[in-house]
Amino acid sequence: MQINPTLFTFFIYLCLILGIGIFAYLRTKNFSDYILGGRRLGSLVTALSAGASDMSGWLLMGLPGSIYALGLSQSWIAIGLLIGAYLNWRFVAGRLRVHTECYHNALTLPDFFLHRFGSTGKPVKTIAALVILLFFTLYCASGMVAGAQLFTTVFHLPYQQALLFSALATIIYTFIGGFLAVSWCDTLQASLMLFALLLTPIMIVLSLGQWSDVREQLEHAMQMDHIAYSSLIHNASIITILSAAAWGLGYFGQPHILARFMAAASAKTMKNARRIGMSWMLLCLSGAVAIGYLGIAYFQAHPNQALGVYANREMIFIELIHYLFTPWVVGILLSAILAAVMSTLSAQLLMASSTLTQDFYHAYFRRSANQRELVWMSRLAVLLIAGIALLLAQDEHNSILGLVARAWAGFGAAFGPLLLFTLFWKKTTGWAALTGILVGGLTVIFWPMYQKEVLGGVIFGFREPLYEIIPGFLLSACSIFFVSIAGSVPAVIQETFQQAQTKYQQEK
Repeated sequence: MQINPTLFTFFIYLCLILGIGIFAYLRTKNFSDYILGGRRLGSLVTALSAGASDMSGWLLMGLPGSIYALGLSQSWIAIGLLIGAYLNWRFVAGRLRVHTECYHNALTLPDFFLHRFGSTGKPVKTIAALVILLFFTLYCASGMVAGAQLFTTVFHLPYQQALLFSALATIIYTFIGGFLAVSWCDTLQASLMLFALLLTPIMIVLSLGQWSDVREQLEHAMQMDHIAYSSLIHNASIITILSAAAWGLGYFGQPHILARFMAAASAKTMKNARRIGMSWMLLCLSGAVAIGYLGIAYFQAHPNQALGVYANREMIFIELIHYLFTPWVVGILLSAILAAVMSTLSAQLLMASSTLTQDFYHAYFRRSANQRELVWMSRLAVLLIAGIALLLAQDEHNSILGLVARAWAGFGAAFGPLLLFTLFWKKTTGWAALTGILVGGLTVIFWPMYQKEVLGGVIFGFREPLYEIIPGFLLSACSIFFVSIAGSVPAVIQETFQQAQTKYQQEK
């Protein structure tokens, strides 16, 4: 019997992930282990799991596809992400690790808000948990769409079957192993993603001959399509650039990334983790942009191979590796795409399930639940969230980048300003926090409609849509500030805040 190298390599990868899940299951003793790994992650795992859980299928599919279609002007997204990620590591990571521990060893963001704001913390916790469930379900759907497109390509399955199988691949190890499985798998998956994103651009250049040949093909493409692919500002107004760069604002409010900070062994690990994480991110984003940009030259030179990309530009990476590599290497690189999808999807499923379990089931229905019961409720919640996300992912024509953009903006606007105020300003009140979450989240939901219907789609004289995270973030921040100065914070809350700040200064 002849072995298909691509399928065999793909199968080995899935078995390895399952093995990690089983090993993590044996190491999971209680609820804290299941949702935060017992707060004992080192610098390397903290950095790579934060990066891998952040960079979902959009990194290997959505971003290269956008660069391929419109050129380097789309790289403002990557630039904004790099700036936002650095600021998040520099100013939020260590503080959040210490503050969540000081406030009753909070295991989730809503739980942290509950203890941070005292008597007004309960409604803040409830609304925060609802926002997390809403936007994570949408986020999970984007990961499932990306996974289904991959399985359709590899196994030649109908979309619905591919959707089910790709989702199961992630659900199984998340269900079994929890946070430890997700974090360990993220470390492996981050390595695979880096390998794929660095190797593919090199192979594109080698296949075309020399860099001069690449430039020649790019010039031909620009003449034919009338697009200045090499320009950072081609057809990019101020609004377009701001909207793309504003993706960086989202980092301050992403629960699945913030959970990695909360799970670190201590604030001391953050310095090394930041260096590792930012280096990994810079290389990965550069590779993704290079794939989309060099892909323009490749398919200009080989138009007969571009049919799949013409049909769906987000398939550019998958199409390239089939033409550039041997079947064995194709299997490894396809596994890298699956790794990107699985790493983010698993982190999102776990965060949504922990929110459902800790912030609803345990808080309102079963305060007496023991550790074993909470772990199994989290596992059942993984299945529930995954089931709803599967329903939302039924449309195979969904844009991966579009789904991610809405969910990213939702978290960034609802939680980003609040987290910054919470960690840096002791006079932030619970009612201000509640107002900020609602204003930020609702602005993201209604801004696209508001901009089109009320403003006629025109912002400062430009007709391009303004990414909803910008008005959402600004309005949320303003509401938190003004409501806070109109209220007061109990002395005991301010005292705990000061203790957390002192401890952070000692540990960092």
